[in-house]
Amino acid sequence: MREPGFWHRPSSWTSLLLTPLAALYGAVAARRMQRPGVEASVPVLCVGNYHVGGAGKTPTALALAKLLRELGERPVVLSRGYGGRLRGPVRVDRGSHTAADVGDEPLMLAATLPVVVARDRAEGLALAQDASVIVMDDGFQNPGVVKDASLIVIDGVRGVGNGHVFPAGPLRAPLAPQLARTDALIVVGDGNAAQTIAAGIEAHGKPVLPAHLQPDDASLAALRGVRAFAFTGIGDPARFFRTLRSSGVDVVRERAFADHHAFTKSEIDELIADARRDGLTLVTTEKDLARLRDAGGLPAWAQAIVPFAVTLEFEEPAALRRFVTEQLTKARLRRTGK
Repeated sequence: MREPGFWHRPSSWTSLLLTPLAALYGAVAARRMQRPGVEASVPVLCVGNYHVGGAGKTPTALALAKLLRELGERPVVLSRGYGGRLRGPVRVDRGSHTAADVGDEPLMLAATLPVVVARDRAEGLALAQDASVIVMDDGFQNPGVVKDASLIVIDGVRGVGNGHVFPAGPLRAPLAPQLARTDALIVVGDGNAAQTIAAGIEAHGKPVLPAHLQPDDASLAALRGVRAFAFTGIGDPARFFRTLRSSGVDVVRERAFADHHAFTKSEIDELIADARRDGLTLVTTEKDLARLRDAGGLPAWAQAIVPFAVTLEFEEPAALRRFVTEQLTKARLRRTGK
């Protein structure tokens, strides 16, 4: 879906008219979050956000998994598989699955990590038995599995939009109960839109971890000296275009599609033809490129597209390491009853 513009305006008649429906939705969502869930045999670290749409959860999950491996852990990602047709539970196999099967984010994560997709997350625990820790990609508001710690990602420029609950705004549930369940806040990028929320988290003694997206050197080398036509179908396309430009890429044209858009060959053919006519190089995100893969990899008709890979870099990596280590220790002590 495309986010409506009024979600990011302080006041709107549309938002006001939707307030009664938002109140009902919010009440149901808040009550649902309080339901008891299934406890996994190993610690569960959840990477989530307060609102619908993009905030940087996938790069955060990858960064967290990298740290866990450095700590000697065996992380397995547990995902709902949004956008995929398979209900699961199923272990993602990039050699046989496509984004249409398991969703674009799980397929992208599976390039470097074992990933389990399960519409019912509790059912997915059985396929993650070889894990020493589970990284739950999204699912912060889902009560199916007990979380030992929830790391919430927020964009420093966008924040939480108008602060209203869906459909009057982008929030998945009222902010207060979400803040109460937040164990750490990760603020991605510059901007002051998250300052108030960050101050509230810090006031409750929880860490706020600033981070930024760092472009991959190979991606920058492939785009150096060219004029780019950037396209994407992610939750926050403006952030992608902004990241490209701040990295020195000469973005001449841009085109945004709906989040998780399933590109057709004819659409890609049209984009390639438009780019060639104007002497431009097509560039998109790794997540978008994952949706173009078939079981054999990236098809020949999409080979001209340059992927723009990024990693999430923390300004204080030691603070993240300390937080994760403490949470794992607490989770394991609680399970042993010591």
